Amino acid sequence: MADVNDVAAAILARKGRMPTWKLQKLVYYSQAWHLVWEDCPLFQDRVEAWANGPVVRSLYEQHRGLFDVATWKGDPTALTEGEITTLDEVLRTYGDQTGQWLSQLTHSEPPWRDARVGLKDGERSNAEIACEAMAEYYGGLI
Repeated sequence: MADVNDVAAAILARKGRMPTWKLQKLVYYSQAWHLVWEDCPLFQDRVEAWANGPVVRSLYEQHRGLFDVATWKGDPTALTEGEITTLDEVLRTYGDQTGQWLSQLTHSEPPWRDARVGLKDGERSNAEIACEAMAEYYGGLI
């Protein structure tokens, strides 16, 4: 299983500088689609349903206060062939979209919405987006 820092580093190595908001969404979609294609999580860290979309708190704690990042303390070469395949497909599909577009997309999808049931728009939350919810929803799109 990959380390989330290696995943973030690999995304930045392939796509270059980007807003932290976009990086978070690309990490989320990498986790979701890896669950579908490989039937296992890409990384262990939990994904939370924050007001602006899915966030991996351990990444947020490292980029807090930054608008964008160009590099990450992780090893992009540490990923396995299957992990790299997932990442490349996710970046091919989502990588050219803006962070705003990706956030709006996550807001329209059940894994994020269901994790936020009972919360008002913009309300803070650390509710987990379960791997099972991601696998079920995105697997149903195939």
